[in-house]
Amino acid sequence: MSLPDLLGIFGVLLILVAYAGATAGRLDPKQWPALCLNLIGALLILWSLSVDFNLSAALMEGAWALVAVAGLVRLALRRQA
Repeated sequence: MSLPDLLGIFGVLLILVAYAGATAGRLDPKQWPALCLNLIGALLILWSLSVDFNLSAALMEGAWALVAVAGLVRLALRRQA
């Protein structure tokens, strides 16, 4: 198994931890810990996809990363106000 494969798998695990934490009520999906887990996970998966490309997966992970970034920006702007 290659390094990009391992990092992609780790990215999947991060996203699953964020989802499971939110579902169990242990993580707030609108707060930075869950958003960062989702962003880092999506970026790791995208990196693995750069080696073995799959358009539909890349679109999904790109959207996942953008949603996480939007949430983090929203938190930062709220914190400034």
